[in-house]
Amino acid sequence: MELFQLVTAQTISDAIQAQARSATAQNGADVRFIAGGTNLVDYMKLNVERPRQLVDINGLPLDKVEKTAEGGLRIGALARNADVAQDAIVKESYAVLSEALLSGASPQLRNMATTAGNLLQKTRCVYYRDTASACNKRQAGSGCSAIGGYNRMLAILGTSDHCIATNPSDQNVALTALEAVIHIEGRNGQRSVPISEFYLLPGSTPERETVLQPGDLITHITLPAPVAGAKSAYLKLRDRASYEFALASAAIVMKQDGERIRYVRVAMGGVGTRPWRAVEAEKMLLGKAATAENFRAAADAALHGARPQSQNGFKVELAKRCLTHAMRQVSQIA
Repeated sequence: MELFQLVTAQTISDAIQAQARSATAQNGADVRFIAGGTNLVDYMKLNVERPRQLVDINGLPLDKVEKTAEGGLRIGALARNADVAQDAIVKESYAVLSEALLSGASPQLRNMATTAGNLLQKTRCVYYRDTASACNKRQAGSGCSAIGGYNRMLAILGTSDHCIATNPSDQNVALTALEAVIHIEGRNGQRSVPISEFYLLPGSTPERETVLQPGDLITHITLPAPVAGAKSAYLKLRDRASYEFALASAAIVMKQDGERIRYVRVAMGGVGTRPWRAVEAEKMLLGKAATAENFRAAADAALHGARPQSQNGFKVELAKRCLTHAMRQVSQIA
């Protein structure tokens, strides 16, 4: 870890101005926001992240979880994962989010990790973490050691010839199924970005992961009002029962009218370069009967564009089974 200066932001404006003044360094912005630090500090210890200054934003009033006037939910950027997971409204009306959060990390980490920090969680690709290896995400133009290397845990959807790193978050898969909106303040004012537009595919610029610009600060996210009568669930498949990242996961929100599916949202984790919305599966299911056969057909559609690498071809079938089982759980069919 390299030496850095720690300053405390007293206001949102102070934080934005401090970060906006930073120049773009080789490994990212040289001024970084820090809250829980559960991801950033790890990468600073590995010299993957080398900021010259950290701006502590823990004192900003951004940690509330509260209902919106429209009947939805507002979750502050600094709300801790443990608090969100155990919030009464989240558990009752957005169960998929609570389940996703509780499936990630450890209780100690959930007590520190924040909503915005989780949104910006970095990949766990071993080559991104190893500064001696080529990684286009860490150093643009250096190459991708994962292609043809150790890629068992990496993505099969949304990949490019420049990057196959997986988005590691559980929270973000659930937020994708819930159609969250991310609210940002920056030098040019405030804006709101649907989560479907927030993450960028790697393409030829995998170093750019989101639409955030220098000086941008996530202040909160909002969730729409829950769909009346809908049920939800999060299913995570991994190498061990806890404290492990997903090989494949599924977040499902579904409403049935008798046997017919009248509303459905499907998102996947562990398989995509970003939290993956399976629109093809949703289209196939809408208006259809909730049957095992239709669920399997939807899962096949969701993985139709998969591009497995040398070691992760098993994820195609694993993700299909994960989706199928999660949909069966939500619909409660035998």
